[in-house]
Amino acid sequence: MRIGVDLGGTKIEAILLDDEGTVLARRRVPTPAGSYEATLAAIRGLVTELETGMETKASVGVGMPGAISPKTGLVKNANSTWLNGRPFDRDLTELLGRPVRFANDADCFALSEATDGAAAGLPVVFGVILGTGVGGGIVIAGKLLSGADAIAGEWGHNPLPWPSQAELPGPPCYCGKRGCIETWLSGPGLARDYGGGADAAEIAARAEAGEPGAAAALERYADRLARGLASVINVIDPHAVVLGGGLSKIAALYERVPDLLTRYVFSDRVAARLLPPLHGDSSGVRGAAWLW
Repeated sequence: MRIGVDLGGTKIEAILLDDEGTVLARRRVPTPAGSYEATLAAIRGLVTELETGMETKASVGVGMPGAISPKTGLVKNANSTWLNGRPFDRDLTELLGRPVRFANDADCFALSEATDGAAAGLPVVFGVILGTGVGGGIVIAGKLLSGADAIAGEWGHNPLPWPSQAELPGPPCYCGKRGCIETWLSGPGLARDYGGGADAAEIAARAEAGEPGAAAALERYADRLARGLASVINVIDPHAVVLGGGLSKIAALYERVPDLLTRYVFSDRVAARLLPPLHGDSSGVRGAAWLW
């Protein structure tokens, strides 16, 4: 049995999977934002509840914001800032009384979709999160690629490739730089570019209904997404790119972006398939379970 935990900014979700990937139980609680100790206790409570009536303990994997720094052993880069600088992996391992595996939430999404999701069985998979932020994860031969600094797949903090003069120097990013891919391709980035007070879902709906301003904003977004993905495809040459997060629900992207990729990828064809997620919002927590 495997337990996966998805530690989000507003909720913590946990599932119990059998060896075939069937969900046997699911629980969720609000994230105790701002409290490190309460976050640990909430995860322990979820694991305890899922194991009620079981004769043996399950393996536990945790998808989290940010990553465990190989240098310090402490959390870094988490937008749930109360985790930063804390020995989260050691504390939770001690609290649960067993080994626990940890990965970035975008990595867990990629692992889920490469294991038994939209890209199941493909040799090289790039999983993308397009939501409040922009993240990514790389799975090769069924194994998650972490990297020397545990930042593999963090394409959202590369600069937007081939920027036009109108796109320079780019919007400021919370990381301290300007023009990061995240500032353009996140939901807030699309809303800012549109400028009409609508969120990404409403912009997509307006574009589909024929509103010129929304259609133009969505076309700019698709072109920027193609440029960003092309820079990744040129490096890792994935067999599939799976989109996740709220903006992955925009159907027009799967029609437009593959055509635009041919402008930017350094090849005579683009074989990488652009796919929606099979497991949707559950991919993160399922990927955490698949860390074992």
